[in-house]
Amino acid sequence: MKIKNTLPQTFESADFSIELNCRGSNEYEKVSFPVKYGLFSRLKTRDYLFEFNLNHEIRQAKSRGKNWLDPSEWLKRTMGNDWVYYSTGGYSGVYEALGEYYLPNLVYPTNSLLGGKPFKEEAINEIIRNWHQIISQLPAANMPENFSRWLHAVREKTPEILQEKAQNLFDISGSRVTVMPPDARHVDYNIIPITICDGCLYKCRFCKVKNKKEVSIRSRQDISGQVSRLKRLYNKDIVNFNALFLGEHDALNASPELILKTVQDAWEAFEFQASYMKGNYLFLFGSVDSFLSAKRTFFEDLNPLPFQTFINIGLESYDQSTLDFLGKPITEKQVGLAFEKAQMINDRFSNIEITCNFVMDDTLPDSHYKALMALIRETVARPKPKGCIYLSPLKFDHPSRQVLYDFYKLKSLSRLPTFLYLIQRL
Repeated sequence: MKIKNTLPQTFESADFSIELNCRGSNEYEKVSFPVKYGLFSRLKTRDYLFEFNLNHEIRQAKSRGKNWLDPSEWLKRTMGNDWVYYSTGGYSGVYEALGEYYLPNLVYPTNSLLGGKPFKEEAINEIIRNWHQIISQLPAANMPENFSRWLHAVREKTPEILQEKAQNLFDISGSRVTVMPPDARHVDYNIIPITICDGCLYKCRFCKVKNKKEVSIRSRQDISGQVSRLKRLYNKDIVNFNALFLGEHDALNASPELILKTVQDAWEAFEFQASYMKGNYLFLFGSVDSFLSAKRTFFEDLNPLPFQTFINIGLESYDQSTLDFLGKPITEKQVGLAFEKAQMINDRFSNIEITCNFVMDDTLPDSHYKALMALIRETVARPKPKGCIYLSPLKFDHPSRQVLYDFYKLKSLSRLPTFLYLIQRL
């Protein structure tokens, strides 16, 4: 699965142009202008621009017309076959809130406090509804054979075929990834998911994204089967991926041996060392209990692996009355111990970052916010660049100026990097 050193090739006709073997950036960056990543091909008509991955599947699109909201904005299709509209949102405001310069606007309900309603725009829906028909109507005569073959392969990837592939992705692990870790933003949510532990320990009353499955650890045989099937599913485009997500909601609850073995097997099977994208990333969730139970030796074994590892822990609140209100069966003492342990790991292990989630809502008591400030300001002696705090609005599809105002106030006082958690599925 080596990257071929193939030169770009271009074909132009009166109606459209095709660029094969395009090379985008090979490193995820935080920049306030559009950056295309990885290896891909591009089809440009008078009215549209489409980009395709190495499996000839559409991955990005935009209109070139005046009715498009902004020339710096685009549509992205995910591996789960969702369309996501990336808006600038005013650049600086989005970056302050999310840590990224572009705001993903989603087609399903989520907890975002930002963004408009781009999917009500006809220009956007025109692409989502008709992109394949637009491509199918292009004249394919009188072009070199390699371009003709490419166009035929692209046309074969119909919306129905892409939806079937997405369902195959969900079937491999047994269900859809209903929530990705917030840290997956560092790779634009381009992850390969492997389920090693089903379910969640707590079944908190407030949670809208976790399933009701009982907690169970997958066998090595099951995980090995997932890896093999995922390699076939991602196929040629796997060279554009450099990030692994261990699911579901508490992979840290699995044994250290199983976690480390899965990571090593995936590294070899997916040939991450040969990825076009620089660096390698590992993401997983952990519960307070599984995190407190994890021994130092596990982190000592994890740190030397060829990954930058992000472990996201749902703390939710440092106030017992709020924890009880949320239906989270832990104590504020456990939350304090977990936060203290996170700071220790972040200080001592260069390739591991523990990030923490807390909830936000205008119905929560003042004691919740006072306790939160005591934790992320008073217990942290100086500002630190590592150990992000993510604040997650409780309500879905309910933008609130007051909650957004509260977020910016908390962010200004926090001594740790603090951002909103925009919940996304794969």
